[in-house]
Formats: sequence, structure tokens, C-alpha cells
Amino acid sequence: MTIYIDVVLIENLIMNYIIIYATAIVLKNKKTHLRFFLASMLGAIYTIIAYMPILEIYSNIILKILLSIIIVYIAYNPQTVKKMWKDLVIFYLVSFVFGGVAFSLIYIVKPQDILMKNGLFLGTYPLKTIILGTIVAFILIILTVKIIKTKISKKDMFCNIEIKLNGTIIKTKAMVDTGNLLKEPITNTPVVIVEHTLLYNCMPKEILNNIENILGGDTKNIPENIKEQYVSKLKLIPFSSLGKRNGMLIGIRPEYIKIENEDNQTEIENVIIGIYNKSLTNRGEYRALIGIEII
Repeated sequence: MTIYIDVVLIENLIMNYIIIYATAIVLKNKKTHLRFFLASMLGAIYTIIAYMPILEIYSNIILKILLSIIIVYIAYNPQTVKKMWKDLVIFYLVSFVFGGVAFSLIYIVKPQDILMKNGLFLGTYPLKTIILGTIVAFILIILTVKIIKTKISKKDMFCNIEIKLNGTIIKTKAMVDTGNLLKEPITNTPVVIVEHTLLYNCMPKEILNNIENILGGDTKNIPENIKEQYVSKLKLIPFSSLGKRNGMLIGIRPEYIKIENEDNQTEIENVIIGIYNKSLTNRGEYRALIGIEII
């Protein structure tokens, strides 16, 4: 049977890229296509080398694990050892899903020209088999991730956020609210709800203490210089809740929001702060609400 190196290289490059990309979705990592391509190419080159009979050493299990670590490091650039091992475990789990689907399809299709060497399948099975396997595996992974998202633990219901507004940085604890799908209606920008007292250091108190009046169109208690500076920046955000069907929030766009958890930190610029003029809890366990879509 004739094996074409260029075909094997391209097929493995594509498959590796899809696996790495799917892993990034599960990990919620930033998707850097150049890093993904380089990591995928390294895996594809290994496939070619492993097939060569003169280089049997490349089939060693330790070297395979080392290669996986290098691929994960190139693709996701983990900053800590803990994050590195988490990325590696998820990478293997996603790879096992793709591998399981591939084995199943090979069993079903039963191609004639196929061989296995050093743990690698090579043959002339049709490209549609690869594409179908990729689609099935990708759907399985996405469905699994969605199911897991609906099972958020109590620990995962809270996160630390950092808000930069008017050059001032504020840090607080936020609750991840699966029901918070609030968006600014004109730009469709997601909204993070924050207690008004949290913003005293970065916005005039004349604005924050008169939110109800501003919503009602009464701005007589606000000095003219503050009106000129802020009124054009404020946004009206309609909302509905169990206690209020046609509510309204005042919003303002910050420079950014950073969301912090155990493993990483995500900075988001395209977001609106919805100013809530009461306390979210009686004991102050958290002072902001953030939608699960944002994180």
C-alpha cells in the first residue's frame, strides 16, 4: 500500500487543530490561531517521524507524554504548573473522545487499505470518514460542556471582579447569575449589575444618590458641570424581574472588567455597568451580579 507523506501530514494537521480548538472551548481559553497551528504542525510532524521504521524511539510512551506537554504549552501558554496539568488532562480527554469516535467509524466503514503502526492508523479511507468523525466528536464535546455548565457548584457561583471606571480600579465579589441575560438594547452589550455605593470613588455621589430622580427625568439636584460631563455617558437599560416587570437601570461603560478565578484572569472591555441603587444582599456576601455568558 502506498502512503503519501503530504496527505498524512495535512490530514493530521487538520485533526490536531480541531482537537486543540475543541480543547480551548472546553477550557474557555483565548483562541490564538497561530499557536494552535504551530502545535498542530508539531503533532503532524511527529506522526510522520513515528511511522518511519528507522526512528522506533519516537514510539516511546514517555516521549509521547512529553510531546503532549509541549503541544499544550505551545497552544495555550499556561502560566502555572496547576494550569498546565489541567490543560493537559482536558487535552487528553478531548483527544480520547475524538479517538473513540474514529475507532467506531473505522469499525463501521471497514476500509480495505488500512494499517496500524506505532499506535497510528494510516490508510486510504475516504476523507468523508474523517470529516464525519470530527463533526460527531465536536458535537459530543459541546453537548457535554453545556450539560456541565448547568451543574455549577456553589464554589463556582462566585468570582472576583475588577472594574476600572474613570481611571479608578474597584475590586469586589460577584455572583454568577445564570438568569442574568441583561443587555444594553441599542448595542446589545452585556450588563454587569453593581451596587451604587461601590462606585462612590469613581463617580459623583450626586449621580449615584439620585438614580431614581434621574430615571424620572428630574435632574435639578445635580450640578450643571456634572450634568455636562455625565448625562451623555449614561445609558438606560430596561429589565424585567419577579418583583418588577418594567424596571429600568442606569448604566455606564467602564474601561474594562477583569474576571478572576482559580486558574486565570479574563479582561473584558465590551461591557456595561448597570448601577443598582440598593444592596444586592443583606450581609454583603457579594456586591455585583455577572451573567454566565460573560464569563
